[in-house]
Amino acid sequence: MEDDLPTEYDVVVVGTGMTESIVAAAASRIGKKVLHLDSNEYYGGLWATFNFDGLQKWIEDLKNAKTCSKDVVPELAEGETFLRASNQYSTVENIEEDWYICNDVDLPELTSKDTQTDGSGDVAGGENGEKSDKDKAEKKEQVKLWSIDRIKKEYRRFNIDLAPKLLFARGELVELLISSNIARYAEFRAVSRVATFMDGKLTQVPCSRADVFANKTVSVVEKRMLMQLLTSCMEQGADSPEFDGFRDKTFLEYLDTKNLTPIVKHYVMQAIAMATDKTSCRDGVNRTKHFLNSLGRYGNTSFLWPMYGSGELPQCFCRLCAVFGGVYCLKRQLDGVVVGDAKCKAIVTGKQRLSLEHLVVGQGHLPPEIVASVGEQQISRGIFVTDRSLMQGEKENLTLLYYPPEEPEQEPVTLIELGPSTNACPQGLFMVHMTCKRTKTAKEDLAYVVDKFLRAEMLEPKDSRNSTDSHTQTTSPERRHLQDGNQDPKDESVVSPKPQVLWSLYLNLPASDIKLSSSAPNNIHLCSGPDLDLDFDFAVNQAKSIFKAMYPEEDFLPRAPDPEEIVLEGDETPGPKFEGDTPGEDDEKQNVEKTEKEE
Repeated sequence: MEDDLPTEYDVVVVGTGMTESIVAAAASRIGKKVLHLDSNEYYGGLWATFNFDGLQKWIEDLKNAKTCSKDVVPELAEGETFLRASNQYSTVENIEEDWYICNDVDLPELTSKDTQTDGSGDVAGGENGEKSDKDKAEKKEQVKLWSIDRIKKEYRRFNIDLAPKLLFARGELVELLISSNIARYAEFRAVSRVATFMDGKLTQVPCSRADVFANKTVSVVEKRMLMQLLTSCMEQGADSPEFDGFRDKTFLEYLDTKNLTPIVKHYVMQAIAMATDKTSCRDGVNRTKHFLNSLGRYGNTSFLWPMYGSGELPQCFCRLCAVFGGVYCLKRQLDGVVVGDAKCKAIVTGKQRLSLEHLVVGQGHLPPEIVASVGEQQISRGIFVTDRSLMQGEKENLTLLYYPPEEPEQEPVTLIELGPSTNACPQGLFMVHMTCKRTKTAKEDLAYVVDKFLRAEMLEPKDSRNSTDSHTQTTSPERRHLQDGNQDPKDESVVSPKPQVLWSLYLNLPASDIKLSSSAPNNIHLCSGPDLDLDFDFAVNQAKSIFKAMYPEEDFLPRAPDPEEIVLEGDETPGPKFEGDTPGEDDEKQNVEKTEKEE
């Protein structure tokens, strides 16, 4: 039975996606009465992060999607119209889930010593296959052969994103998280490796100045070329005279005039600007500048990853909204909106009519009558659980790879690989996310990249390759080539077997460039779903625009105080007291320590 809610609000927000949650926090922060609804029992909508069991339930819910109740017909005043809401997941399409391993629960557990063989029974390692006593001691822990049941039993160790994104270290979202003091609600990890595919193999891109000059594949002359070009983009920007004559040309055409070597051009195009041969010069320069501007702030790459998944970030803003009085109600459906006098007067949810000044609504809930275009920027997504890293090394890496199209009809694909240290998957497994613009189905759009980097074939028990907790290569070079079907052991371009896909999910998400019709009431504000960009800038800027349209004179998400800074009426000491806290000397000590830290 639905609880009755208060019936009047300044702002009603429907959907807990990224943009909706930022707007809800901003409105609540300035004292507005905010109601935040979501028909789901979880936060995030199409931005959500699930454990493995939760994702299975989400897939099942999509197959049995409920429509808004046809029985809901509110009482209307003269001149009012009732518009039914859409089904929020009606535009998630082409869901295809596959397993590539068997469901044999009796598979034996092997020690990692067993997994360190090269396939011939010899232990891989030194020339004679000998290991030190220390190495042998480290290899005694148990390593699993993965089965369907074993993965499902580890479901709590997965955090699987519907819309994985990275944060530029100096991007819109990082700056907002810091300035608003919302960063305290989240944890981040720096992307440790930007990769590119060059000369038939994956290689790590030198991003920082130190990396550039330490790189042995780039000559001294090329290093100078690269640094001069990057400095030009960074210091001058796309509007400088340097780029006169290229305003209507591509970034590649500009680079062609610089007499760059192929390797330097490759690094700039594919790893730094993440551009194609169609990218305009302005966009290429701006992307390069954005990348370089973020370098060095939190590490040797420009990007951060939110621990526990991108779906954590909308919840950070929801927490702030709730702290300042926002009312949250999950599992509460929007049935429709009441329109009159060119305004949205109220929403209808269950048996209640709730009046409002502004309605902020995610695109999946919009009444079709006020939608002018469903957009063209639809998204193809692929999610893969694999048995090893794409580029194995001495330590686990969080890897970003931008792969340009091989054929004219293909789209560039962004690939993010996550390991256990990000809490994306259990120890011994990796999570690979692929994203591109939709042209066909997700599986068709991503096939050329999947074929290039992954082994997406059924793995029979007798062929099982053991996952290990080590990130170093565990088979000899000769055997690696044979395993991948390459009979020439002298070919050094293949450095490891392709990761075996254990499980995959393909799906198509709706476009972010949806448009409202001119007849839509001006107090209905549209929030798009996930977009194709790597970072969150689009969602943040959309939230800012919506907030300014509602409250043009107000500050957008000013800094929120820390809990210890909040003084309740009548309190002489800031913040709540917890068990174990002692007044007096301890408080003075804390104040002194805080002052010293600030100084």
